[in-house]
Order: sequence, then C-alpha cells, then structure tokens
Amino acid sequence: MAVKVLSSVVKTLSLLEVIAEHDDPIRLADLSHKLGEGRGTIYQRLMTLVEVGWLEQPEPGTYRLSLQLATIGQAALEQASFGERTTAVLRELALDTEETASLAVLSGIQAQIIKRVESHVVVRAEVRVGTLLSLSDSSSGRVLTAFADADYRGLLKQKGARLASEKLLKEVRDRGYAVSSGKDVAGVRSVAVPLFDKKGNCAAALSVVTPEARFDSDRLIAPLLQASRKLKNATVLY
Repeated sequence: MAVKVLSSVVKTLSLLEVIAEHDDPIRLADLSHKLGEGRGTIYQRLMTLVEVGWLEQPEPGTYRLSLQLATIGQAALEQASFGERTTAVLRELALDTEETASLAVLSGIQAQIIKRVESHVVVRAEVRVGTLLSLSDSSSGRVLTAFADADYRGLLKQKGARLASEKLLKEVRDRGYAVSSGKDVAGVRSVAVPLFDKKGNCAAALSVVTPEARFDSDRLIAPLLQASRKLKNATVLY
C-alpha cells in the first residue's frame, strides 16, 4: 500500500532548500514570494525550525541556516563515502603528529567534535565525538568564532555564548590558527586551523589535541596546515 506523503513536511523541506540557495539571510516576504504561500503559514514553519535549531535569525525578520545542520551534512558525506577521505586525512595527521586529530563545527553556543582519529601512543588526549567545547577557551571554538562574521558573533553573544576577546580573535585571524587556553578541558591543550567551504565560510575547525605535558604548538602547526590544504583540495566540506 502506498504511503501518503505529508505535504507539510515536503513544504518545510522546500523552505529549507530555498534558504540554502541564498548566501545572505533571507526575509519572510521574499520567502513568501518565492514559495507562493502566505506569510503566516511560512512564519510558523520558520519559527519551528528556529526553535529546533535548524535556522537562526541574524537580524529580526531575516533567516539563514544554522551550522547545527553541519552535523547532518557530515553524516551525508559519510554515507556518500566522502567521509572516507576526511578520515584518511585525519588519520594521516594523527600519525604525523602522534596526537589525536579532530574536526569540530559550531553547535548552538558551543563547538562540537564531529569526527576524530586517535593517536596510537599510550598516553593521549581523550576527546570523544559529540564532545561540546567552549567557544572562548578551546582552539576549535576560537577558530570558528574568529572566522565567523561580526554579526554572527554578536548573535552568539545575544544567545549567551562567552567568546574570546576581539583582540585575541583578530590575532587568530592574522596568524591563521588558534591555541586553546588550557581551561576548557583539564590536562589537555590543542591547536586548530579553519577549514573553509566553497563560499569562503569557515565550515569547520581542524585540531590536534594533546596532553598538556607534551603540548608544543610549534611542532603541530605545519602538519595541521598541510592537512587543511588536503581537505580543501579534496572538496569534502559541503
């Protein structure tokens, strides 16, 4: 027996697709015009998507996709086998540095580990997939916020996020990498670099995580930058 398609779900997904087609935040009136539906109905869908974290409002009356969708995008990459190439680069990075390599994205007002490859040394930093990290103190959080636009940083602050100082974030942008403060996870330090998507947006942070006792950012930066170039060349990020 054929299953009846839920038109409300189809229309909500169509709404997401229209928003995804735009580089800039889009207004309700424009969505209503493009979809040929009333503003009231579309507004209900928008508010539902905002509530569950799939959309955000950088300014009142405007909407854009949330980076929370990056987790779903990553899963799609995995199922399409693109994730294998990401894993290969992380594995090589972990082997070169003898430390744990991780990939993180923004999730709400924190950074979240979505992929990792552990080193094979006995004493290593334990950072699990799904771990939430501080935006102010973790290297991944600092990279993700440093390379986000100023309006988005303002939105994060409005939501209660604690960010590193603008001076520190500028330093991160200038040198192209961030070092953790050591306050986020006891006994663990890290260094991270940005990974940009095809539109030039910082889609993720690539990091190497080590026990604090043997942390040396200078020896980690070159392999990190090399790995980031490989990921860019593989075009595996969204």
